[in-house]
Amino acid sequence: MMRYEKTSVALLSVFLAFALTSTSLATQAQPKEQGVQSNQPSASKASPDPATATAKAPETFKVNLDTTKGPVVIEVVRAWAPNGADRFYNLVKSGFYTDIAFFRVIEGFMAQFGIHGNPAVSAKWRDAKIPDDPVKQSNLRGFVSFAMAGPNTRTTQLFINYADRNRQLDRSGFSPFGRVIQGMENIDNLYSGYGEGAPSGQGPNQGLVQTQGNPYLKKNFPHLDYIKSATVVE
Repeated sequence: MMRYEKTSVALLSVFLAFALTSTSLATQAQPKEQGVQSNQPSASKASPDPATATAKAPETFKVNLDTTKGPVVIEVVRAWAPNGADRFYNLVKSGFYTDIAFFRVIEGFMAQFGIHGNPAVSAKWRDAKIPDDPVKQSNLRGFVSFAMAGPNTRTTQLFINYADRNRQLDRSGFSPFGRVIQGMENIDNLYSGYGEGAPSGQGPNQGLVQTQGNPYLKKNFPHLDYIKSATVVE
């Protein structure tokens, strides 16, 4: 597989395109869903109302991800980015990251996930934005940050950095709240063959992921990897 070897300028340009896509596509006119939600679980069973998911996270905790490539452990340090840590803690505790696709994986750059497989749940969280955190850690290999589309727009989407050169993202406000401490080799092995997402590339269209969920992904992008479950270890 070819490595993602762009210049630092091109890398930042691609990332900013990803950041804008992470929320803007979902706010465009929604395409027809053609009945794909008929087998989806109810939103209430999959996730609580965002307004009630406001618990303060422990100062440090770990999250175990059971992925289709194997186990991954993320260590979270609340002092690095308190708002991000609290949101991640509440999402994991609610079961949000169950059967969630790594829908945008660019080798040598980052792995992105965090759109729920049930469109009804995605709709509930789409506008549940949290305030920005000052950047206290750098976007080095293995560090985990929220995607955003500008100031104070973080919701549920995350990315795991593949390369130390991603530290250039720090000055754009992407504030890491945790890091992978075990299983980074499994993150390295996530399927990346679809490349950049539509419309820039041949990968999943985030607007369709938001409105059609996992049926769209599993039908059109069958090789994607998934988080099967995520659990907090305090």
